[in-house]
Amino acid sequence: MRVSFKTLGCRLNQFETDALVSEFDRKGYEIVDFKSKSDITVINTCTVTGQSDHKSRNLIQQAIKANPGTTVVVTGCMAEQYKEGLEKIKGVSLVINNKNKSGISDTVEHFINKTADNRPKVNQFTYQPVQKSLHTRAAIKIQDGCDNMCTFCIIPQVRGRAISRPANEIIKNIKQTIANGFKEIVITGVNIGRYYHNGVRFINLIQQVLEIPGDFRVRVSSLEPDGFDSDFIKLFENPKLTPHLHLCLQSGSDQILLKMRRMYDLDIFVNFTTKLLKKYPDFNLTTDIIVGFPQETDAHFKDSLNIVKQIGFSHVHTFKYSIRKGTVAERMQNQVDEKIKTTRSEELRNLVEQNKHKYYESFIGKSEKVLVEKHLGDNWYFGYGEHYIPITFKSPINLKNQFIDIKIDGLEGGKRLMLKGVIKDLHLVKKLK
Repeated sequence: MRVSFKTLGCRLNQFETDALVSEFDRKGYEIVDFKSKSDITVINTCTVTGQSDHKSRNLIQQAIKANPGTTVVVTGCMAEQYKEGLEKIKGVSLVINNKNKSGISDTVEHFINKTADNRPKVNQFTYQPVQKSLHTRAAIKIQDGCDNMCTFCIIPQVRGRAISRPANEIIKNIKQTIANGFKEIVITGVNIGRYYHNGVRFINLIQQVLEIPGDFRVRVSSLEPDGFDSDFIKLFENPKLTPHLHLCLQSGSDQILLKMRRMYDLDIFVNFTTKLLKKYPDFNLTTDIIVGFPQETDAHFKDSLNIVKQIGFSHVHTFKYSIRKGTVAERMQNQVDEKIKTTRSEELRNLVEQNKHKYYESFIGKSEKVLVEKHLGDNWYFGYGEHYIPITFKSPINLKNQFIDIKIDGLEGGKRLMLKGVIKDLHLVKKLK
């Protein structure tokens, strides 16, 4: 049978989809593109914003229309928040919450075969190591849920309270994933900086991961910017730990951060990033900014622009604030007009493009260790350097999923800004051939 997948949202969702792809592959299913004809379609949804809900619903309708009679499975955070409504959509076969997501392959088989589901109980961590993936990098889930009750956020409702995975299980999973051929491990979860299990904290866990032998590198995904000190910064001296962090700022105004009920202020954020950039000047910092939070004035928004410019984020996930039912911010006065949100979003994105161009340009003449992801055709290849910068180059042989040192010699424009370069040691490449 043929099965297709589509994922929206965070890296955690991406990891869970990759684990499901591996599970269906182990059982002998043919994995096909989402746009292809399939017998089963799994849609892993997101509900963090109103736009996410809209995209998720569109994908569900696309799947139903493209594959009449297919088994459409809806899972993810939207399945938690709008389960009853999704079950009423004609053509949706199953709606499965996050806790039971890891057992989707068994649930689908019981549904198709009309047999009783007597499998053992599953939970947030009963995913098998990724073997077949839709990506070159493999994410590893270390925790789920969040205890921070930010006034705008629905995640604690759809992911539950914070829970951490045992460290020995994480290390075992990473070793198996590396043995499966993956060369980049992405540490992921909902609030990974708050990882804690039986005395092991986040920093201790990363230290253990970095001690695993093998030719691989480690990337830390989205991180809350509170509670880290020089010991965490020192970890990046290890060449296995990539010099890139996505630190979730959300606003450049202390007044707005307070209304958001964030766990830090600008001084904490700036002090940490300043120390980081002082020790590693090329370090790549990216972030999230919410535009148009209730009561955000032009002055508050200007504060966000200023901090983005000051720190020099090379990329900002810009979100227009959208009301999430059941949150404190839903009840706040002085909601910002949508047209103002759009205008501010465009202004912020324009600034970030300038930051990105300046940051990328600073790498011309330098070298990056690229993990090759795609063959673009005509001997051109694409991958990411250790600083999480997209890079293209030419090669006489297929180097997919290989590390290769690239000397950066210019910028590529078009729809997406990226760097281009040449292989530093062509003699070594010929040996690989």
